[in-house]
Amino acid sequence: MAQVCAVSPVGSRLLRVRYWLAVVHRDHVRHGVEQGIAQVNHGSRAGIEKLAPGDGLVYYSPRDAHPDGDVLRAFTAIGRVAEGDAWQAAPVTMLAKGEVRPWRRRVEYVEGIVEAPIAPLLPVLALTRDTPNWGWLMRRGLLEVTADDFAAIAGEMGADTLVP
Repeated sequence: MAQVCAVSPVGSRLLRVRYWLAVVHRDHVRHGVEQGIAQVNHGSRAGIEKLAPGDGLVYYSPRDAHPDGDVLRAFTAIGRVAEGDAWQAAPVTMLAKGEVRPWRRRVEYVEGIVEAPIAPLLPVLALTRDTPNWGWLMRRGLLEVTADDFAAIAGEMGADTLVP
């Protein structure tokens, strides 16, 4: 599904750039942006290790707060995965899971973006345009998206520096 649109120099080797959409409530996204980190799928190692330095990452927030916030349905943060490996954070308490040690990665988020509602992009994005039940796709928590989809979202958010 995802397209290779660029090759990014990382260290002494070249890596394929991939683009990711993570589904997280806005209040949690804001905590991650403040800390300069990404955490996906309730801190799962498998999800966070899919991301590599240089990859693009955009957050879609179905609600403004967890667990029962107001409906939002907007893209709320965007950036690039920074150098370094994923790491396991100190224990935190998650409502449904109790105490966990989530896996995280550093992300360089674009400052000054605007949150972008998904509705105007539904007929544009390859991810959603032919999928009437696109919300079910989002339940995966982390999806690889095309370079074109990432560029369209970045443009709507005012993150032109990330447009491939």
